[in-house]
Amino acid sequence: MDSADFALRAYDEGRADGVAGRRDHDRGQDTDYRVGLADGELEAFEADLIAAIRKAMDGKR
Repeated sequence: MDSADFALRAYDEGRADGVAGRRDHDRGQDTDYRVGLADGELEAFEADLIAAIRKAMDGKR
């Protein structure tokens, strides 16, 4: 496995952790993991925001 494979795996694991709302503090120094974590946290935030907007708009038409 080359470095690109390790980087993609770290990103993907970070993204999955971000979506799930957890962090692996042991991997916090891995830049690829942190970028994936931030992307996953943003994805979870967006999903929660859209759900809240839909709930607030329900019946407002």
